[in-house]
Amino acid sequence: MDKNYAADLSAEISFDKDDSQAAAPAARTYTVKKGDTLSAIAKAEYGEASEYKKIFAANRDQLTDADEIKPGQVLKIPAYSGQSQAGDG
Repeated sequence: MDKNYAADLSAEISFDKDDSQAAAPAARTYTVKKGDTLSAIAKAEYGEASEYKKIFAANRDQLTDADEIKPGQVLKIPAYSGQSQAGDG
């Protein structure tokens, strides 16, 4: 075996930046209906009413109070990680 065998090796590695976007979940939205609350939406979307804070935080651009949502508002629903936000509980 040649002592310089490493000099005979080569590899070609490529990375397609567009592939990194494929793993990101699609943006989801929810249109508020009469009688909805963030807690009820969180319960329906995540299975946990306490996750309303995640929806509220994602929609701070249009919400100033978690208790004041209006029919017709289109809310962003962030992907659910299964973990509560820091500071909960």
